[in-house]
Amino acid sequence: MRSTAVTVLMATLAIIAFAGNSLIARAALADGAIEAGAFSAIRLAAGALVLLPFLGKMPSLRDATGAVSLAVYVAGFSLAYLSLGAAIGALILFACVQATIIAVGYWRGEGLTLLGWAGLVMAMGGLVVLLAPGGEPVEIGAAVMMATAGIAWGAYTVIGRGSGDASGSTARNFLLATPLVLPMLWLDSGVPSSHGVFLAVIAGALTSGLGYVIWYKVTPRLGFGTVASVQLATPVVTAIGGVLLLSEPLDWRLIAGGILIVGGIVLTIIKPG
Repeated sequence: MRSTAVTVLMATLAIIAFAGNSLIARAALADGAIEAGAFSAIRLAAGALVLLPFLGKMPSLRDATGAVSLAVYVAGFSLAYLSLGAAIGALILFACVQATIIAVGYWRGEGLTLLGWAGLVMAMGGLVVLLAPGGEPVEIGAAVMMATAGIAWGAYTVIGRGSGDASGSTARNFLLATPLVLPMLWLDSGVPSSHGVFLAVIAGALTSGLGYVIWYKVTPRLGFGTVASVQLATPVVTAIGGVLLLSEPLDWRLIAGGILIVGGIVLTIIKPG
């Protein structure tokens, strides 16, 4: 019973961290306080710095693979949030995370039921609703960037699920990923403000660095379906935070697309009785 309570608590903290990443990134990038390259580099460097005491052994091939996945996720995430709203970005991100984890599970022999396939189609339909013309415009390029980030985060989650050293592995991933995003600085056209730097540091040290350690610790306790489903709460928390903290609009498309995506993903994890 105690073990279950600890797992639930850790998963809850991880979800809060994930939602925090979207809200902080949108707050930092939307008003031009910092640009995508600087935000990505500072975020990863801050995470690496706070996790340095946990570095432990020298990086391995697993760490290199995780670092590349982390770097691709952070780069796509930052570039997408230059124009996407926090809630829409989170919905696209975690729909693609779910699809990636399901695909890996299927490849490893965890096939989908008929209900699961229906859920996957439903979730993809939700993405179509989000990206369809009308309502708040969604830039397709930004959506593709976020989808790429989602695939990379799904891969990062799968890699981390097999790690026996959550803190050390996360520390090594951040350390190796930091130089991989430095070329993004060439895309920036200005100097970040102190406010933007502060938000990037918070995103790196707290909601990313420490949040990912917690996530790496909890994922080995869960099956593939549960790992994917736990993250479903993130778009909901992000949407609420976006409306309350960032004054983002809550239009019909976000509501309809969100219901389809979350409902569809729920169907993919229902086990037949």
